[in-house]
Amino acid sequence: MIIIARYVDIHQRRIYPVELEVLKGEIASIQPTFARGDIPYLMPGFIDAHVHVESSMLVPSEFARLAVTHGTVATISDPHEIANVCGMAGVEYMIESGKQVPFKFYFGAPSCVPATPFETAGGEIDASDIETLMSRPEIHYLAEMMNWPGTVNQDHLVMEKIRISQKYGKPIDGHAPGLKGELAEKYVKAGPSTDHECFTYEEALGKIKLGMKISIREGSAAKNFEALIDLIDDYPEMIMFCSDDKHPDNLAISHINELAARAVSKGKDVFDVLRAACINPIQHYSLNVGQLRARDPADFILVKDLEKFEVLATYIQGQKVAENGKTLIPSIKNELINNFHTSLKKPKDFQIPASGNKVRVIEALDGQLITPEISGEIILREGLAESNLEKDILKITVVNRYEDAPPAVAFIKNFGLKAGAIASSVGHDSHNIIAVGVDDESICKAVNLIIEAKGGVSAVSEDHEEILPLPVGGIMSATDGFEVAAAYTRIDRLAKEMGSTLNSPFMTLSFMALLVIPDLKLSDKGLFNGQKFAFCDLFFDL
Repeated sequence: MIIIARYVDIHQRRIYPVELEVLKGEIASIQPTFARGDIPYLMPGFIDAHVHVESSMLVPSEFARLAVTHGTVATISDPHEIANVCGMAGVEYMIESGKQVPFKFYFGAPSCVPATPFETAGGEIDASDIETLMSRPEIHYLAEMMNWPGTVNQDHLVMEKIRISQKYGKPIDGHAPGLKGELAEKYVKAGPSTDHECFTYEEALGKIKLGMKISIREGSAAKNFEALIDLIDDYPEMIMFCSDDKHPDNLAISHINELAARAVSKGKDVFDVLRAACINPIQHYSLNVGQLRARDPADFILVKDLEKFEVLATYIQGQKVAENGKTLIPSIKNELINNFHTSLKKPKDFQIPASGNKVRVIEALDGQLITPEISGEIILREGLAESNLEKDILKITVVNRYEDAPPAVAFIKNFGLKAGAIASSVGHDSHNIIAVGVDDESICKAVNLIIEAKGGVSAVSEDHEEILPLPVGGIMSATDGFEVAAAYTRIDRLAKEMGSTLNSPFMTLSFMALLVIPDLKLSDKGLFNGQKFAFCDLFFDL
């Protein structure tokens, strides 16, 4: 195969016309040519430097079908979500699904399963499991070490997982939101070499100076691009791009190509941008992904320009996998795996006996994972605490999906619903059922739709009910990814018609049980203070 195009040589920081020859999946040669006219740009493919494929609600083979249309050829994939549901069997499922398609999934060994002892999970990955995983060629790194207190305090189990990873010479991903100064120094010294959780320039700069690579994250919920992109001016070798969590409707529209386009539109040097988007992940994780050099794997893309990065074609190992926005990867049949054992609930299960009208409230922030604790007034009715719609303080619940147990119920602000409820069994990290609604009846209906389907996302309005089933681990669909994206768009629209003002209400909902991100969260066991790492009371002391 011969391709004539304008070669974007990121290493030499040059652009010139070439004749590229591909032979047996490799780049045989790149020869300068005198071609003129409107020919496309030739560049390495994009790489997502940190993503939970499960958050796309698609199994890996379907994720790949959407991602390649945007020029993505590889991902650094943490199977942490399915591991929390199904343990080692879940990790194996992701690896095998990824092998079915011409796409380069680089999976890590989940380091924190369960994420905390303060929630009910369905799986566990211990140190012996890490040893087993690290010995496998399909596992390329230790996935995000979220237990930063255990890391800085040299917890035995945490350090054993890090030691095993170092024994196999595989990098360790970090996860330390807000960590600065001496604590950050101890964390980096212990082994983690990347972080995707920085939400201020100063925090990220401090970690860069300690030797950390920073993955600038722009997902469906957490968006740190604007705060961090200026780092690329002085530290292009230390920056990567990632989505972390990308819902199917967003993945159908764009991926890492969008971050590259936004960076260039802000005046960032195109070679620095493409170094972050295409090259730095390969070098950091020692990936077998082509950098557009002779004898490299033939992984590359053709784009219309170097501003919007409109992808004309995507090639992986010399095979064309996408062309003009259309995937060329066929849909593959995947088996199902799950862990769902709770029974239907009743509205009274979500009642809260009141001991006052002032409560701790989770404040959801659009585009952020951090959730400040605020004080709020709720409505008292017949001795029960109920939502205060006027002040946008609604009920939130987390329901144990692995066994029958009383739901945990609290209050949350900024979801904006005026009627009904939304629910999901995508609830990081343990993926219990999480719901927000205006009244107990609506919440119960939304939760029961999830239970009946053994996983999914649902919305219940006064006159309409909708569910997107997710039967793979209760967090993914094995059906056509483009159809899942369209179904998700419909249910997202319904949530917004019910009043939600959030950009991505279901993605935001999924993080309200993520205990490792401060300040206030809700697990299936109760309201949790992420600063103190301890449970707290819903009602303030009188």
